[in-house]
Amino acid sequence: MFFKTAALSLTAFLSMTTAAFAASPYTAKPGDSIYKIARTHQTSVKTIMNMNLLHQTMILPGQVLYVPDHSSLYNVRYGDTLYTISKKYGLSLQSLLLENPQVRNASLLYPGQIIELPSSQTTAGQTATQKPVAPETGLSANAKEVASLVNQERNKQGLSPLTLNTKLSNVAKIKAKDMVEHNYFSHTSPTYGSPFDMMRTFGISYSAAGENIAEGQRSPQQVMQDWMNSPGHRQNILSSNYSQIGVGYYEGAWVQMFIR
Repeated sequence: MFFKTAALSLTAFLSMTTAAFAASPYTAKPGDSIYKIARTHQTSVKTIMNMNLLHQTMILPGQVLYVPDHSSLYNVRYGDTLYTISKKYGLSLQSLLLENPQVRNASLLYPGQIIELPSSQTTAGQTATQKPVAPETGLSANAKEVASLVNQERNKQGLSPLTLNTKLSNVAKIKAKDMVEHNYFSHTSPTYGSPFDMMRTFGISYSAAGENIAEGQRSPQQVMQDWMNSPGHRQNILSSNYSQIGVGYYEGAWVQMFIR
């Protein structure tokens, strides 16, 4: 098995970020928290954690942290959603989600919440020049094969085949990649929330929806065998409630999304 390693010191990390903002040291006081420090310094929890290479939000009195002197932030107002904020500043919704992984539901924000705008955001009142995220082009061989195997199983039961939806497959692949990159295995993403929230965030409409996930299988045949041997997953695959399927694969993670 091949392993990759990399080293990065805090000094090196700060030198790479000085183009975006200046940094100042701050000594944590008794009663301080990452959230309190972020609000006091008009920045986000994500920014402070990234600047200090923190993997958890727990801090101790006397701990020295680096905080930004300024940052591109937005103070949420009543009625705001990530979608309305993206439109206001000319940003893509996905870029806002990537900058704010603490937001689990793009439609559920609260007044006073601090949202970090992508670093390419220009000064207030100007239009940002954020480069849009390139859409997926086409479907992978794994996605097509899994969809074909699903329809073979449905045919055995006299069920209508599911249509392979390219847009839904793109969302499924993003979910698979999110699981790998954030090292979790769950229907609830720390980035996008539930699969149903995620579908809505990416503009997928549905009257019924479901999701199957798997990890570690080496082929479409193996993952389908495992899913069919599990009652809950088998139920989704053979459900008459669904008419479309999306399939995503990324580095050993598999995702099926079903909708009607």
